[in-house]
Amino acid sequence: MVVVSIKPFFSTLIVALSLVLVVILFSPSTPFSQNFIASRSPLNSDIWSVRRIVEWRPCKWWLEGHLTALPAESNGYIRVDCYGGLNQMRRDLCDGVGVARLLNATLVLPKFEVAAYWNESSGFADVFDVDYFIQQMKGFITVVKDLPPEIKSKEPFRVDCSKRKGHYDYIESVLPSLLEHHYISITPAMSQRRDRYPLYAKATLCQACYNALRLTKALEKKGTELLDAIPKPFMSLHLRFEPDMVAYSQCQYRGLSAASMEAIEAARGDRKPWTGEAAQVWRNRGKCPLTPNETALILKSLAIPTNTNIYLAAGDGLMEIQGLKSIYSNIYTKSILLSGEDFTNMHGNTKAALDYYVSINSDSYIATYFGNMDKMVAAMRAFKGLVKTLFLSRRAFAEFTSQGLEGKELIKALWKAHRDDFALGIGSALPDCFCEFRL
Repeated sequence: MVVVSIKPFFSTLIVALSLVLVVILFSPSTPFSQNFIASRSPLNSDIWSVRRIVEWRPCKWWLEGHLTALPAESNGYIRVDCYGGLNQMRRDLCDGVGVARLLNATLVLPKFEVAAYWNESSGFADVFDVDYFIQQMKGFITVVKDLPPEIKSKEPFRVDCSKRKGHYDYIESVLPSLLEHHYISITPAMSQRRDRYPLYAKATLCQACYNALRLTKALEKKGTELLDAIPKPFMSLHLRFEPDMVAYSQCQYRGLSAASMEAIEAARGDRKPWTGEAAQVWRNRGKCPLTPNETALILKSLAIPTNTNIYLAAGDGLMEIQGLKSIYSNIYTKSILLSGEDFTNMHGNTKAALDYYVSINSDSYIATYFGNMDKMVAAMRAFKGLVKTLFLSRRAFAEFTSQGLEGKELIKALWKAHRDDFALGIGSALPDCFCEFRL
């Protein structure tokens, strides 16, 4: 009789099965295994239950200290001129501070645009704590409130870089004007690449943006009161669907109310909407803002409970809001939570500052757009270690609906698209001050 030992057989089988499991879990066809939590049905868990694989944290080269001492003498004075909404001005200010350090200049307090369009007349000191800003920038760059008498009486020589893109060379193009006039104002270049900046200039930009800009005590007090008034836990939702932005997008929508269509047409001006096949191509590229109704559908596909407390961070004139409220009824806004007099007297920057303050301190943050506020909020939340941040994918929604998906199939597809984005940190809109950290 032949006796066969089964122990080696089972040992070999266990090893083989282990290898197969490892191959499946770490197959390149799925993002880092799309782990067991990530692959759950949206009916079983919400989007925040997905295990993250990538996290963004402030880069060590910025947080660990100053990289280069300030030169003994400055090349002159630079004022940063900022235009647009609050977060666009904040972006330009951060860029401008980095440019001033790059050019070895002394920074003059920035000038904020007075804009009737934004119902805005407040300046930098009306929104941000000036003394705190100056203190936090010590060692990175010198900031002054007042100019020397011989320069104070003059208007700065204006250098408009705003139309420049890509590898715009400030040293080559702006430094000669600074050396000649000693006092210049700049509007930073659009979409400026900072990869050629020396680290000390990058660190100065990062310090200005995330460590030195604090709201005034009065604004922070109002923001805290607003935050305290919102039932906890809560999600901040930055929803963009105003007539001007819809008109600017050149997108067409069906099923909107007559009032919304009239408002959009009034805002169009020369921007005619795309038609025919071009309109669908444009929409599939993710160029069309999500309606409140589409937003509610995506939130449901992510298993965000319909009784979630939602702070609506949105501008004036938001259209079709009933499409969201009919599904998510626990909606809170500035106009509801603040006294009528408080809200009426607010300027555009004040309202935006309060939305920003609440959003960076919310339990979770979801944005339907990819604008300046969203990028700033996402980065600041990462700086504070708050990871429940997500951008809704307009591109995915357009592609899936154009393929005819609906009902459970659409919900499943939307879940998978946003699950992968959240797990891999895609679309976090973080600037150069943050580094990728694998979990």
